[in-house]
This record gives sequence, C-alpha cells and structure tokens, in this order.
Amino acid sequence: MSLSAQHSPSTHEATALQSLSFEERIQRGAENAIRCMGVTAQDRVFILTDFHRESIARRVASIALSLHADVTVRFLEHYGTRPLTVFSDELRNDLLQTRPTVTYYIATAQPGEISFRIPLLPFLVNDLKVRHGHMIGIDERLMTEGMCADYDEVFALTNQVYERVRNAKTIHVTSAKGSDVTATFHPDWKWIPCHGRYHEQGKWGNLPEGEVFTAPATVDGTLVCEVLGDYFSEKYGVLAQPLTITVKDGYVTTVKSENAALAQEVHDYLFSVPNGNRAGEFAIGTLTSLKQLSGNLLQDEKMPGLHVAFGNPYPQFTGADWDSQIHVDVIPTDCTIEIDEHTIMQNGKFIL
Repeated sequence: MSLSAQHSPSTHEATALQSLSFEERIQRGAENAIRCMGVTAQDRVFILTDFHRESIARRVASIALSLHADVTVRFLEHYGTRPLTVFSDELRNDLLQTRPTVTYYIATAQPGEISFRIPLLPFLVNDLKVRHGHMIGIDERLMTEGMCADYDEVFALTNQVYERVRNAKTIHVTSAKGSDVTATFHPDWKWIPCHGRYHEQGKWGNLPEGEVFTAPATVDGTLVCEVLGDYFSEKYGVLAQPLTITVKDGYVTTVKSENAALAQEVHDYLFSVPNGNRAGEFAIGTLTSLKQLSGNLLQDEKMPGLHVAFGNPYPQFTGADWDSQIHVDVIPTDCTIEIDEHTIMQNGKFIL
C-alpha cells in the first residue's frame, strides 16, 4: 500500500472534523498542543505569548490547568518594546525561577526577533531540559487546520520518512513549477524527526508539526518558492509572484521575481549577516492532512514536500559546524523527491 493511501486521513475522520464548529476546532487544536507535549498534573507549564495571540495562549493554558498543571503566562511586551532583539536577563531569570518542565512560544513574528529566539530555544531545550512547543506565527486558522491533525498518524509517517532519509547521501527534488535542486549530506550531521510527540525532557518541536530536517552539506540548483519564512511569512503570505532562488555549493547566488522589490528585500536580508545566504536546513514535510498553502510558514513548511532554509542550521541539534543569526525558510510545491535515486514522493504525494 502506498504511503499516500496508508496515511491519508480517513473519510470518517475528515467528515468528523468538518462537522465541528470553528470554536470546536480551535479547542481541539489547543487540546492537541497539550497532548503533543504530554502535559500532566506534575508539570510546570510556562507560556510565552504576546498581546496578539493572547486568546490562543489562554486556551492552551486553560486546558493545562484543567489537568491540574501549574501554569505561568508571560507576555513578550513585558520584556521590552517589540521587536525584541535580545534574550534578556529578565526573561532568563523568570524562566530559571519558574523551573518549567514544559514551555510554549505562542506569538507573532516580527522583523528582527529571530535574533531573540535563536538563543532562547537552546536555553529552553538544552539548559532547562524542558519539553517545548514552538508556535511562532500561530493563528486561529492554523489552530483549526494543522493543529487538528491526527498526531498518531503524523508520528508514524514522520518516523517512516526519517528511516528513509537518515542515511541519505543525495536527495534530488524537482517540481512542475521549475524547482530542480540536489543536496548532499554530512555523515556526522543528524536528521531530526519532528513527529509531534514530545514526552521526554529536552525534546521540542514546532506546532503544527510534521517534518524531518537536517543541515545539508551542499545544495545546488534552483528553488521556485511560493511561501517564505521569518517575517516575510506574515508580511506577504502566499506570494503573488513566485520567488526564484539559485543556489551554488550551498550558497544563494541570485534571487529573482516579477516582484523586483520583494526579490531585492529577500536578497538584502539573506546577505545582511555572515552565512545568511548559506543553506542551513533541508527538510521534508509530513503533515498529509494539509491540502493547500495558508501563507503561514509555521504550517506550510509541514505540507508534504520540500522546504529549504537559509541561515541558521540549528547546530545545537543537527551537529552542523557553523552558525548564522538569521533563518529564512522557502517553500516550493508539488515536489517529486528522490533519495539516492529511489523516489519517495511524486508531485506532492508520498509513494513509499
């Protein structure tokens, strides 16, 4: 049986979701956020949110409280004027005093704030050993779509794809819209399965979840992208004109689009810091319940297919021996993926 058949949501499941009201779907999404982290009465939960996403944070907090967990909610705006660009001692001390076992980041993305989030994440996961749900850019649509997925299915499929890619030497990806890239991989750099089940201390994932990623050794070719990461996601959504990025030996050489201003903005941002134009992430999305782009990177990067990010390679997790202060994902669609000449996806559908 093909993966696309084996792991597609059942008609019964899809119908059951469609019968739920908008309010009920948001609630189910919040319940899944709690389940993904395995929250119990023994946990101390710390939720970092902002004024824009307070309602989502309150839902997650309320469910954690109903399980009798200890819950703390803090607003980014209380730690300084947005955008925050530094991981402050005040926030660090609040986290140290609270001693959370589970943390959530439920907030919007603002230009420049990735320099605040990059040191925050390893502090939470590596230093405090929390279970962390990273929900940067989450909104109500994502709560009713990707967060309503069957996360048992996500867990199974993600691990299955991980077994295929973990020892890959070469991955070749094409798309009908013109993407054609080849990546090679370092034997000592790890692939990370982001399967949506983080019940062990020191584990984390983006929510909605469903991907497998690593830092590539090299990437060469052309990416025709329809959604961008970092602050571009919230600013532009699904791109009206695709962005074409040329990569050679792992580095961006050109950025082009019919929207010349967008191409220049992305180019300037990628080249604004050391290694910002270097391919730092190569990933395959595994959230098969998603059928169309939303314009929100947090969800769209989980759609079945490829996404690549330039900049920070998450060295604390992948083992990459370099770093960068930015991380910009780019998403092509309808991909065909070959791993060491074995096709696992055809036009956006798994055929393992």
